[in-house]
Amino acid sequence: MKAAVITIGDEILIGQITDTNSGYIAKALDKIGIGVYETRSISDERHHILETLAYYQNRVDVVIITGGLGPTKDDVTKVAFCEYFDDHLVRNEEVEAHVVALIERALNRTASQLNRDQALVPSKAKVLHNAVGTAPGMWMERGDTVFMSLPGVPYEMKSIVDNEIIPLLVERYERPYIVHKTIITHGQGESVVAERIEDWENNLPEFIKLAYLPNPGRVRLRLSARGTDEALLQNTIAAEVEKLKAIIGDIIVGFDEGDTIEVVLGRLLKQKGKTLAAAESCTGGKIAQMITSVPGSSAYFKGSAVTYATESKVSILKIEQQLIDVFSVVSAQVAENMALKARQLFNADYAISTTGNAGPLKGDSAVEVGTVFIGIATPKGVFSEKLDLGQPREKVIERAANKALEKIYHEILKN
Repeated sequence: MKAAVITIGDEILIGQITDTNSGYIAKALDKIGIGVYETRSISDERHHILETLAYYQNRVDVVIITGGLGPTKDDVTKVAFCEYFDDHLVRNEEVEAHVVALIERALNRTASQLNRDQALVPSKAKVLHNAVGTAPGMWMERGDTVFMSLPGVPYEMKSIVDNEIIPLLVERYERPYIVHKTIITHGQGESVVAERIEDWENNLPEFIKLAYLPNPGRVRLRLSARGTDEALLQNTIAAEVEKLKAIIGDIIVGFDEGDTIEVVLGRLLKQKGKTLAAAESCTGGKIAQMITSVPGSSAYFKGSAVTYATESKVSILKIEQQLIDVFSVVSAQVAENMALKARQLFNADYAISTTGNAGPLKGDSAVEVGTVFIGIATPKGVFSEKLDLGQPREKVIERAANKALEKIYHEILKN
């Protein structure tokens, strides 16, 4: 089975808002064995909507559209549906009662005629109940294709997808099984990982596909299998993952989309009952932000000193000015001293530090832009690593933060 997901709205096309609806719908469909053939964003003009409906007619089994169902004049999806399906609008009493009750309860006012007109739906449509909003969803069929229209407000869309659309699709269609497994690697680029696993990749069964999903500092490897025998798919993917672990087990940090380096690092610190602190210069708090984005990080993260200026390294971390004068503020010696001082300052088991020139101009050091030193302080000692991260500035900061977390993760893992 194939589906298309369409988002309607000029606000998406001009970059005013980011489309998050398509991703949510695609994941929900994938879980029940319906693959998304295409996603598309279109303007909220009647003729564009009509052209899109005609294009996907009989090309896919399911078309899900979000947007253009509000009470104002620029919301034209219902009108376009009526034209495409040769239909007319009728007032749905159940929807109107829901709208009135929702307005009166949530806003403590009388529902206006504009609110009540949300209950106008095509006469041939199956109404999809919107429990958390006023615009109902619609289900209409033509030829071999089911067309569904949903409000664009994300929480309303999600409610209708989860409680109305998915159960209806599961009940109506025979669907294949789709099984995914994501392997999270850290510390090596996409091309290096690809070279290491080339033979394994070439010998994958035909019904398993491999996708590379690179991000700064990490590469996600997604295995996808499709078929009618779920047990076969699950067992085969599990066997292939074991083979993969034997090849690149040194860079695998997790097996789930949520297994970012900050998540697996936090998990490891909890398991070992250890704590972590940071002293950041060129990363400007990025490391602390990543660590504290994980719920429960207060159990293991003691804090971070963002000593961006040279004088703050001296006044806050008590780095000796002579050390900076001799070796430069961007140096292995200063990075190591920052990590040691952070470990002492926050009374942590481990500490990480960053100092470098992120660019675009050189700061208080003559070293080349893109040069970063990462310091690691452990109960056994301290060491540092020099990186040449090039440009642009955003890439330097993100890669340095990721590399610092990766280095401390592996250090804690072996202790």
